[in-house]
Amino acid sequence: MHLPRPPRRRSATWAAAAFTATALATGVLPAAADDSPSAAATAKIDSALTSAVAKGGDATFFVVLKDQADLSGAKKQKTHAKAAAAAYKALKSHAEDSQQSVNSFLDKEKVGHQNYWIANAVQVTGDQALVDELAKRSDVKSIVKRHSFKLDDIETSDAKVTRSRTTAAGTRTAAEGDTTPAWGVADVKADQVWDQYQDRGEGIVIANVDTGVQYDHPDLVANYRGNNGDGTFTNDYNFYDPSGNCPSDGSPCDNAGHGTHTMGTMVGANGIGVAPKAKWIAAKGCADDHCYDDDLLAAGQWILAPTDHNGQNPRPDLAPNIVNNSWGSDDPSTPFYQDIIDAWNSAGIFEAFAAGNDGNGSTCSTTHPPGSMNTTYGVGSYDSAGKISNFSGFGPSPIDGTAKPNIAAPGSDVESAWPGSAYNTISGTSMATPHVAGAVALLWSAAPSLVGNIDETRKLLNEGARDVDDTHCGGTAAMNNVWGEGKLDILASIDKAPHTAAIASGKVTDKATGKALNNITLKTTDAAGAVRTITTGADGTYRIPLAAGTYTFTFSGYGYADGSATGVTLTAGQPSTQDFALTAVASHKVSGTVLDVTGKALPGATVELNGTPLDAVTTDAKGQYTFAKVAEGSYNLAVKPTAPVVCNGNYTGAATVTSADLAKNVQVPNRTDAAGTYSCAPVTSSWIKGSTSTGLTGDEDATTISLPFPVTYYGVTYTSASVSTNGLVNFLQPRLGDYVNQPLPTAAQPNGVIAAFWDDLTLDKRSSVKTAVTGKTGKRQFAIVWNNAALANDTSVRVSFEAVLDEATGAVTLQYQGIGTQAPQRGGSASTGIENQAGTDGLGSSYNETVLSDGTAIRFTPKGA
Repeated sequence: MHLPRPPRRRSATWAAAAFTATALATGVLPAAADDSPSAAATAKIDSALTSAVAKGGDATFFVVLKDQADLSGAKKQKTHAKAAAAAYKALKSHAEDSQQSVNSFLDKEKVGHQNYWIANAVQVTGDQALVDELAKRSDVKSIVKRHSFKLDDIETSDAKVTRSRTTAAGTRTAAEGDTTPAWGVADVKADQVWDQYQDRGEGIVIANVDTGVQYDHPDLVANYRGNNGDGTFTNDYNFYDPSGNCPSDGSPCDNAGHGTHTMGTMVGANGIGVAPKAKWIAAKGCADDHCYDDDLLAAGQWILAPTDHNGQNPRPDLAPNIVNNSWGSDDPSTPFYQDIIDAWNSAGIFEAFAAGNDGNGSTCSTTHPPGSMNTTYGVGSYDSAGKISNFSGFGPSPIDGTAKPNIAAPGSDVESAWPGSAYNTISGTSMATPHVAGAVALLWSAAPSLVGNIDETRKLLNEGARDVDDTHCGGTAAMNNVWGEGKLDILASIDKAPHTAAIASGKVTDKATGKALNNITLKTTDAAGAVRTITTGADGTYRIPLAAGTYTFTFSGYGYADGSATGVTLTAGQPSTQDFALTAVASHKVSGTVLDVTGKALPGATVELNGTPLDAVTTDAKGQYTFAKVAEGSYNLAVKPTAPVVCNGNYTGAATVTSADLAKNVQVPNRTDAAGTYSCAPVTSSWIKGSTSTGLTGDEDATTISLPFPVTYYGVTYTSASVSTNGLVNFLQPRLGDYVNQPLPTAAQPNGVIAAFWDDLTLDKRSSVKTAVTGKTGKRQFAIVWNNAALANDTSVRVSFEAVLDEATGAVTLQYQGIGTQAPQRGGSASTGIENQAGTDGLGSSYNETVLSDGTAIRFTPKGA
């Protein structure tokens, strides 16, 4: 049984209670009719949410706003990158403007929230009172409970992972190289496209929203867009994990296998993939076998505007061409994916959705959303005998009555990649859908004039499909609610496509030796600025279909000077050969010293030269590093401090190697949270002695205190805060509960905290928690001081610490006094740091790490202070 994750957002229950208490104290109560939402307001609340909060409980839900962005400007753009950029700009600016009012209301009520721009929705956690207040708002369209979409069940009785694959050519392992196509690849005639059109999806980028991908699987690693071709990988903008299951450095992972399998069918090598030369990227929108609304929204945003692994610095120009979605829901009420689909389509991103595995071979209207929605391209499944799979969902759509699925593709007993460099043979419309996504990559590579043209692409897929006459759920032989338009036939679709492309090909060699150069990147740029990128093969050759026009070809690769050819004119239907020879460059030593944020030598730091195939090195006891031989060129020097990092941030800077050895000394910057809202730095301790008792005693006690001056924390101003015996300050809850400390930030409760020393602590007669105010108005400091707090599991171990709030700068300083040598005193079982109100960002300075000492002081300073 799947257990849902803890709620991600904070409650407003206490705020409503505080309001009621104030009203009672003043003798003023609102009329009962004013407290009850109108029938129109109640109609905005979905029934699942109503049930969830009916008995006084909290629920996580989305507030969907009425106003929608105008995406017409994006649809008029002439290149994929410009269309994605225009869509992103329109959606982001519109959401920021239209969400201001509801954000202000939530901030006033001390409710944490997470905002999404692609669907103009705000996620919060709260009770019936909060839901009712939000439903009364005129700018709110609907209020929908957070839930999950389930990945299609694997429909097979014998789904065994294998480490070799049996084909007509015999059994082979992943490392061997035959290209005998899997049955589904052959059935849609992808292999015939390879042969007749010499087209394997070159220059096209496919993504999936799934459980992640094993990026270094032997059949996937070569065409991962993050593969630099020199043994190194750049995962920013190429993989994103909003679920938080993969490593924190952004390395791709797949904890369920499903995403690796679907990606293999799209682009896998050795015969398993439809478009084995297309590039791929991925968003892990599914934490496991379930895909939560908030993760899917974050993934949907990332597809349109890829970011770094922290979700920052969006680059819509790096959006994929195609996105596969092998998941769905039985709940038709969720509005978000309609908004996301509209956004993707406006940017010219082709989406394919599984029609669902709710069929039983005869019952109609069993497709599920989003694949059953009119605006999506839904895919049904058939088997190797040519029969519809007994699990494939049939139309008409239970959502809007439209004909579904749109098309059918191989989905029974499909063999593809699996984590562990393995293979797995499984079934489902999840397995059928990536055949369609891969087919679109072949179509767009062969006919580049179609790139971004969603309507014409769907039309060609439909026209090329092989009709199957089965009208028991309605329709005709040509289009019915069992097969849709029929069986996918990508060869027929490409035959019908406009053949106006010019085929550019050639070979890249070493100028001095004539040696073929593999993994050389070729970037083609047309007059409108449209860019396509491919890499040379093992024999140094490349081949790419391009629309007629004038181009600039740019070649680059490690160890060679960049080369370019401008004014390359390509004529429709005509081949063009562009051979190129690159000049090898000399190598030199790169070395230097790495310093921490205080200017001291930083030993044990990892130093990488991104853009080279060189292995990372580690700084020695003096903070020194050396790369003995580095080819001339421009690279990024990346330094990552080894844990515990406390306030040492990662460094990335240019390292240009020219005609001599390069000495590159660096000092790592102060760490910042993902959004750059706060930075962290060690400072000189200036202990403030507490004077006013908070009254806290014993174990798991908490109290709410008034602040002597307004405190702005993550953009919200507060006049009170809660303090607990467990070393926490919280701006959202009056009581913090018996929570086990966790690394910050964390989606789990509590959120909106300052963790001065978050551990299981208890206060006895020797302990106290006091406050004190120092300084003049405008420059005051407010200290919350824990004196001699004892660890609950060993009261002989005691710690003194404080959190200091600064009126002038808004900074938060954590200070420690009397810390001895025992591991628990030094933070061995504690968390320290700060976290925003939604639990989505923050700065954890330590987590169960022995980094504290007597006189330690750490300051968190807001940007601009």
